[in-house]
Amino acid sequence: MGLLLQLLLTGIAIGCGYALLATGFVFIHRVTRVVNFAQGGFAVIAGFVTYSALAAGLPHGVSEVLAVLAAALVGLVVGVLIIGLRDTPPLAALIMTIGVGFCLWALEVAVWGDQPLQFEGLGGVFAVAGVSIQYQYALIVAVTAATFALLALFFGHSYLGKVFTACASNPYAARLAGIDVRRVGIIAFALGGGLGGLAGVLLLSLRSLTFDSDVDLSINGFAAAIFGGLQRPWLALVGGVVLGIFEQLIAGYSRASYQKAVSLFVILAILVWRAARRREQT
Repeated sequence: MGLLLQLLLTGIAIGCGYALLATGFVFIHRVTRVVNFAQGGFAVIAGFVTYSALAAGLPHGVSEVLAVLAAALVGLVVGVLIIGLRDTPPLAALIMTIGVGFCLWALEVAVWGDQPLQFEGLGGVFAVAGVSIQYQYALIVAVTAATFALLALFFGHSYLGKVFTACASNPYAARLAGIDVRRVGIIAFALGGGLGGLAGVLLLSLRSLTFDSDVDLSINGFAAAIFGGLQRPWLALVGGVVLGIFEQLIAGYSRASYQKAVSLFVILAILVWRAARRREQT
């Protein structure tokens, strides 16, 4: 029973990190109709910046904030490259995001090398029903909850948030109202970069950091995002938590190597289910 509780709690925490990545996918796709497969790269960039900042003697908190800002800046630059030109087809933009991911690999290897690195997160453990849990897991859940609360306030009560919603709902009508949809899309990339960076500084302290860590992160984030059809952040949160729990249960009761197959199975199952629904509707 103790093992089950531990796996559930750690799965919820890791799933919250996946949800942050997934929400970045959702915001970018809703505004631009582009699936950004460079999303995991933002997380890895943030991880490397955190590592360098801590190695330079900067304290925790400052290092992580700088890392998230760096990821948001990278997201902004990627947004300019991907949708800066008018009338870029979504398929071409998707392929460009894959190319951006390879460019980020080259940059990371050139700056930080190709050997695994590690930086420490929040140290210490606490007990829940006799089970020891790292404080880092509690931090992930708390930061995710605060982030989703802030996003709800942003989209519900700010002018820019309502502009985002208008562009996502009807880009043509938003243009008629005088909104620069392309500029809003670039800002969406920056927001997605910040969310990816936040996931990176939270999750990558729990594992080794390599230039290709973005592969697993992108797959898991995308799997959580399509749980809500790349449209609903709250369903992406649910999808991320469910995915995180399943991964931990499989690692705990079977083999850790099977974890990667979980997200791929989720993606395949959801795509097949949606295709079947479309056939029924037609």
